[in-house]
Amino acid sequence: MADRHGAAETNTAATGTAATGTVATGAGAPLRVAVVGGGVSGLAAAHRVRSLLGGACRIALFEQSGRLGGKLRTVPLAGVPMEVGAEAFLARRPEVPALLAELGLDGEVVHPAGRSPLLRAGGRLHAVPKGTLMGIPADPASLSGLLGASAAEATRRDAAPMSWVPGSDTTVGELVRCRYGAAVVERCVDPLLGGVYSGSAGTIGVRAALPGLARALDAGAPSLGRAVAAAAEESRRAAGTGPVFGALRGGYSRLVDALARQSGAEIRMRTAVTAVERAGGSADGAWRLVVEPADGTGADRGRRVLHVDAVILALPAPRAARLLRTAEPVAAAEAARIPLADSAVVALALPFDTALPDASGVLVATGERGVGAKACTLSSSKWPHLAPVDEAGVRLLRLSYGRYGAAEVVGESDVDLVARARGDLYALLGVDAAPVGVHVQRWRGGLPQYGAGHEGRVAAIETAVAGLPALGVAGSAWHGVGVPACIGGARAAAESVVGDITR
Repeated sequence: MADRHGAAETNTAATGTAATGTVATGAGAPLRVAVVGGGVSGLAAAHRVRSLLGGACRIALFEQSGRLGGKLRTVPLAGVPMEVGAEAFLARRPEVPALLAELGLDGEVVHPAGRSPLLRAGGRLHAVPKGTLMGIPADPASLSGLLGASAAEATRRDAAPMSWVPGSDTTVGELVRCRYGAAVVERCVDPLLGGVYSGSAGTIGVRAALPGLARALDAGAPSLGRAVAAAAEESRRAAGTGPVFGALRGGYSRLVDALARQSGAEIRMRTAVTAVERAGGSADGAWRLVVEPADGTGADRGRRVLHVDAVILALPAPRAARLLRTAEPVAAAEAARIPLADSAVVALALPFDTALPDASGVLVATGERGVGAKACTLSSSKWPHLAPVDEAGVRLLRLSYGRYGAAEVVGESDVDLVARARGDLYALLGVDAAPVGVHVQRWRGGLPQYGAGHEGRVAAIETAVAGLPALGVAGSAWHGVGVPACIGGARAAAESVVGDITR
């Protein structure tokens, strides 16, 4: 993927300089929209702008790295396209299927094989509990096989009167620990939340991660168990039918490539936008951008000032905060308070005859001795399109590392991370086969942490930004870390700025 986008950079650079330079907007001149950030949010925003304005606009997309896609990355592993970032999308949400249909990729969607994951807790493998809400049980007594005596203790604790102030927020960990005890948090909730946010129950807010649970508590649920049951029922009614998850045959790189191509954007790789300022009603456009090479070759070398009619910041929260400081300091201050977690994925290709359990993967409880990974996904078992077709094939899997506040392992060398992954694979499944292919992927600042009060913080940011014409924000920091949420937010930002510049 990086090679193809590197070539695209060379191809667009020949025409991009004149198109994105300072050009007066005179009558009939095409509108100019800048998108800062080349992840899926930035690409989806550029594509939506193109869909709305057609050829009547020039779109410049700036990406400071040498690769498009952000936290989506497909790499060849033993000749098979393998995801080492986001793996799947919620198929029951409409955003991804709708976009894939627009791009002509709707026939390439694949779904999991239906195998269930296992849970490593107390040194043993268990079935992942059913009937829970992100690991929170409606009836903790049903988890006696996993929790032992802690199940009865959780039931006893939840019988006490519920104390919840409607409209309030707390972390998932604090709520569950108070009502059910630490064992439920560590053995049930942390393994599921860690896979979604690279965090833990102690860093994720109830309202942001489990809005249905917050609504049930606000409505006066007398216990956590009753609130979980109500939220789970609400989720079942809203979910509809069909597979829960989906992926693309050939990998997310196909989505990235199609968005980049069909957006018609002038893609400027290894280019940093270092300032975004209002242009004060200048005839050159509403916004002034300072752009320079992202190679650290000096403050003045290659620096340019560009004028555009609209800007979309599709960036992680800390980078968005830096660019908002001048134009909207209140939004910048709130965005700077959203922390990010580091994580890593070690993807392995194992020989065809490697014996693996009939499961989609293994989640790991917090504090599990002898295992450093937080999860192991058995990709070839989980996804039918990745299953080897004959003995010449391989079995793909990936181990995930790093949580917010405990990501030291991410800084280890590739050799050490691979050795750690092989040790964890043996501890989890007894597998010690030598891999025939390896890829180590680090995600520095990979996922935002939706702490308690996150929704209010995002509302304050969006209210402040709404006061600035033709400026939009998008990305995983705001309304969801999944691909559907990122696409939905990107399209909304694009529609907002286009509305501002076409009134």
